[in-house]
Amino acid sequence: MNLIKSTSTFSFFTIISRLLGYLRDILIAVFLGTGILADAFFVAFRIPNTFRRLFSEGTFNAAFVPSYSSLLNKKKEAQNFANSIFNLLTLGLIILVLIVEILMPLFVYLIAPGFEGDYDKMELAITLTRITFPFLIFISLASFFSAILNSHNKFAIASAAPIILNILLIGVLLFAKILDDNLVYYLSYAVTISGVVQFIFLYFFVKKNFSPKIKFKININKKIKNFFKKLLPSIFSSGVTQINILVGTIIASFQASAVSYLYYADRVYQINLAIAGIAIGTVILPQLSKYVKSQNKDKINLIQNKALELSLFLSIPATVALLIASEEIISSLFGYGSFDELSVKNSAKALFYFAIGLPAFSLIKVFSTFFFARHNTKIPFYISLLSVLLNIFISVIFFKQIGFIIIPIATTTSSWFNALLLFIFLKKESFFNFNHVFIDRLIKILTASVIMGIFFNYIIYFFNNELSYQENFKAIYLVGAVITGLIFYFFIAVLIKAFKRTDINLNY
Repeated sequence: MNLIKSTSTFSFFTIISRLLGYLRDILIAVFLGTGILADAFFVAFRIPNTFRRLFSEGTFNAAFVPSYSSLLNKKKEAQNFANSIFNLLTLGLIILVLIVEILMPLFVYLIAPGFEGDYDKMELAITLTRITFPFLIFISLASFFSAILNSHNKFAIASAAPIILNILLIGVLLFAKILDDNLVYYLSYAVTISGVVQFIFLYFFVKKNFSPKIKFKININKKIKNFFKKLLPSIFSSGVTQINILVGTIIASFQASAVSYLYYADRVYQINLAIAGIAIGTVILPQLSKYVKSQNKDKINLIQNKALELSLFLSIPATVALLIASEEIISSLFGYGSFDELSVKNSAKALFYFAIGLPAFSLIKVFSTFFFARHNTKIPFYISLLSVLLNIFISVIFFKQIGFIIIPIATTTSSWFNALLLFIFLKKESFFNFNHVFIDRLIKILTASVIMGIFFNYIIYFFNNELSYQENFKAIYLVGAVITGLIFYFFIAVLIKAFKRTDINLNY
């Protein structure tokens, strides 16, 4: 496996998906802004989208890939194991969705209790969530197919599937003026339809490696029991960032428009997290699991150090750029139509504090993968549980005094706490050791990021007028500034050897 090439393949389609996601969110910002319709839709969209992230962004892989990969040399046994998981997962999802659909008013109250005082907003959120929730069945099964493809080191198709969601939502948004207030209903239907399409799309490619067979009699053996024992902890631990964001959404529902502010801020830093954390964790898991099983300590050490190095190489400069230009970025991406200057300023404040936690969000994904490759989901689970409790404690204690801005602060604080504890336990269990190259590279990455930050700050200052809220073409200047800063960063990194061109061809 080539870490950089595999990560690049995964990241390429992820970036396309996120860019289409930005276009989608720009259109939503223009036509919905941050009012009642936007808040209700974002709650309805947040739930299935959180589950999508929990299942598709490496979490299902964490429980499935190590077990499935260990059986690949026994084809029939691997097929039976995967088929049993598929049938149990399908049955469980159908039951879960039916229960939630029946109890939807209670469910929406639990995830958006702040809507209770506004009857119209609550009723709209209930209706929209009923429409979007079946998405969970199809996207979870699609993620199961993705995990099988990833186990066979096929990352492109799985990472391309989420593009379908954004294409369908953009298609609906193009008719926004015609649909008017009915827009949120059509968007909600498009969410569920996209789940069906992704499921069919991935089935077409996975059937070469796995053909699901519906069976009512399922033999639940020791391996299947072990899988489901690992699944819940892995969902919680690998998806802790998304769970913290969901907790933030629940608390933010008590303040008007706060759900929308957090949603737009979340959208911006997620593109880097997808590459610096999710992509790297997903790509290394199958190979790392194999080396752990064969006890090849040299390969294990090399992969883990390179994964950590690459994660920081991508996340640290992104953090610097977001801290410098959070307001200009939000304004250029979403500051049009119904998305007014107050919305820009509030979303930018949230983005600033989320940005401080960006390296931690990425480290959680990478460090958790080191545990998952060893079939250990308990330690990340307990640490994540502590992290979520800390997040809730900080948010609830200070929300009345500070307002919605405490939510990104709490998420960032609890995420650094999570990353630090994961690292401590990795060292304690002797699962990770720095090699002699890493420290040298880290110093150089920090140096390159600081130099890039000074240069990027100058560019933002130079184009200050062109990036102001009133300008219609500010997004073009922002893209130009970001690309220039990125090229400059890579140039400095290569110059001071924070990154070597020979790394591109290095196999693991």
